[in-house]
Amino acid sequence: YIRALLDELDYVGVLALELFQTRDGSLLANEMAPRVHNSGHWTMDGAVTSQFENHLRAVQGLPLGATNAIAPTCMVNVIGLEGDNAALLAIADTHLHRYDKAERPGRKLAHVNVVASSHAELLEKVRACQALIPDAPPVEWSFESTL
Repeated sequence: YIRALLDELDYVGVLALELFQTRDGSLLANEMAPRVHNSGHWTMDGAVTSQFENHLRAVQGLPLGATNAIAPTCMVNVIGLEGDNAALLAIADTHLHRYDKAERPGRKLAHVNVVASSHAELLEKVRACQALIPDAPPVEWSFESTL
């Protein structure tokens, strides 16, 4: 259905479909956004070609780049209060992207992309990042029990 809709609209560019996985494994569609999207910001550091670059390529009629992940990558949002940015960046293969916004409850201030060589290492690094970010929620991943 989405393909038919986009074809009818002659849409060009990135379209994000944000899904959430429930505890029972089913997927819930949360948002469809005809633009680059927060859920794809991990591609800035974790994919061969980022969503931003591919969006620009698409609207200019250029060939799209590969979207393969280059390594296990996770994006951690910084919401409300910033933590110790120097300590975050001291964790190997972390990339802090700040939005230059004033701190206030509920406001997304930045995100940290964490890249690792394995899912186990990624989980360890993400937990280390979370310990440095005030009010960060706990990590729960469906693959964790397989590590």
